[in-house]
Parts: sequence; structure tokens; C-alpha cells
Amino acid sequence: MSQADPPLQPFRVELVDFQQALAELRAVRDEVFVSEQNVPADLEHDALDPMSTHVIARLLDGTPIGTGRLTTERHIGRMAVLAPWRGRGVGDALLLALVEQARLRGWRDVHLNSQVSALGFYERHGFQPEGERFMEAGIEHQAMRRMLDGPRMIERRQEAVEMVTNIITAAGRTLWIRSFTLDPGLLDTPEVMQALRTFATSGRGNEVRILLHDAASPQRNQAPMLALAQRLPSVFLFRELVDPEDRIDPSAWIASDAGGYYLRTLGERIEGEAELHAPARCRQLRASHDQAWERARPVSEYRALGL
Repeated sequence: MSQADPPLQPFRVELVDFQQALAELRAVRDEVFVSEQNVPADLEHDALDPMSTHVIARLLDGTPIGTGRLTTERHIGRMAVLAPWRGRGVGDALLLALVEQARLRGWRDVHLNSQVSALGFYERHGFQPEGERFMEAGIEHQAMRRMLDGPRMIERRQEAVEMVTNIITAAGRTLWIRSFTLDPGLLDTPEVMQALRTFATSGRGNEVRILLHDAASPQRNQAPMLALAQRLPSVFLFRELVDPEDRIDPSAWIASDAGGYYLRTLGERIEGEAELHAPARCRQLRASHDQAWERARPVSEYRALGL
């Protein structure tokens, strides 16, 4: 965070009536699209607005900091976040809210036109490029689509890193992690560690409950998460599986109270399935985690180190 950035603050995303929220929607979108990106105002303000579903991200004092819309043609657009609030999960939360609105309508897929500079952001959310790139309002774009009828398959490590980062970024107050040894190459990557750092220091009373198969290895290998947990012991809670039934289960996962999960049925492999908003599946994982948590032992050796 640079000196010019405002301090981290909680925010909420809510559905709004277009006419009632018109001034706020225009204020955010005009600053981002018209002022920053030089999009003509007559292109930014179109006839689809009154027929679309709109969401706004607000600080707790009501200040609008981001917008997005979903048209009746299954198209997500007008995703805008004010500059000081970018990279803080606002865009993720807006997109998740719009995807959920598409799910509630029973749609099998949803589309968007991404600015080329934002391709990585949308790919982390499961959108795939379609067709050739094109120019729109003087900016290079790529059409993208996401299917909504099932989990996304994760097959490569970078996909896993991006998915875990996104799950953490979108989480509310609780994360549940089950891991063999804190997953070197995944949970210790710079992207994931930065997301955990932001989550842990949000001041919302957040908590990360971590079940380990082997508590000695992360300590022996000086896992970066342990150093973070040492500074924030009220956020990071560790237990080790001891019950034979729990220990023979080879699965590993991360799940959040926002409904995102990444599950690997063979926890020492990277391949698995993931969704960014699957509340029912997350409740199942949380129930399994809670049962094992009650049988697991607190990692007292971490406490001896000041954890």
C-alpha cells in the first residue's frame, strides 16, 4: 500500500435500483471511464442501463467506490472501481455478486468484454476468452464467457495460486484450510501470502482455522505463514490431525464463508475442483472441517514459539 492509498476499510456490495442510485453509479463510472480512460460520455451512458441489474460497492459510511451491471442479455459490464480502492478485493466482490445474480436467474453462462489489461482478473474468476480481440471505445478488448453449471477444474499450479488468492480476497471473516504441510509452492507464494496478510489485518475479527497432517514440517521448513501467524496469533489457529480416520483421508482444501472453495481429493497433488460461489459445497466442507477440528490437537509447539 502506497502512502497515497487510504487505510484498509470494510466495504459491502449491494443491489441497487438504477433510478435511485443513478447519481452514484454515474459518479463512479464517469470518473473511471470518462475521466481516466477518455471514453465518450454518450457511449458510457447507454440505453441498457435502465433494464440492467446494478450493484454498488460502498464503504460502511455509504461512500460508493465501485459499480457493475448485468444486462438482460447475460452480459456483465460497467465494472468500475475507484483508483484508491483497486487491488483490495472490491472488483472481486462486485463480480461475484453479478455472477450470483446470473445463477439466480438460472442462466447456464454469462459473458463480458474485458479490457485486455484486465484479462488475468477475469480468468481468475473462471472466464475464458472467445474469439479475436477487438477495439471498443478506443480500448482493446477480449470477449469472455464463464459457464455456471458446475465447478472449474484446476490442473496447473498457477491456476491454483490464482484461485486460492481469489478465494481469500473474497472471504468475509473466516477461512478453513486443510493441508498436509501448508502446501509449499501454493500457500507460500507471494500472491497468496499478500492476500492472507490483507485478510488477517482487516480489523474485522477474521479467523483462519488450519488443520495439518504434519505440524512439524512447516516449522522445520520455516513456512512464511508461521511468521505471519506469530504476529497475528488471534487470527491464525492451528491443529494437527491425530484421529486415524481423519489421517487416512487424503483430501486438502481451502473454503471461505463467502462460498469459495478449492478441493483436492488427493491433497498432495495440485489437481482439483474449485468454485467461487458454492455455499452448499462450502457448508459440507466446513462441517467436515469442524468435526475433524474437534478431534485434532492444538499445535502447542507453535505456541511455544509465541504463536
